[in-house]
Amino acid sequence: MDILLTIKDNCKVAHILTVLKRYTYVKAKPLSPEKAEVIKGIKKSVDEVNRIRKGKLKGIPADDLLNEL
Repeated sequence: MDILLTIKDNCKVAHILTVLKRYTYVKAKPLSPEKAEVIKGIKKSVDEVNRIRKGKLKGIPADDLLNEL
């Protein structure tokens, strides 16, 4: 299973990675800034779709979206 951790305090990143690397069953490596941005964008999109499905946000019809292109 893969998980993504977001550590808001940059000072703690090295410590957390050191702790995780002690476990042989855990592979821990930081993401590149580019990959982190891609993942943030995907997460934002998924959250938006979920809000649309729950009726908390109004979606854009596909035809309107295509006409904008």
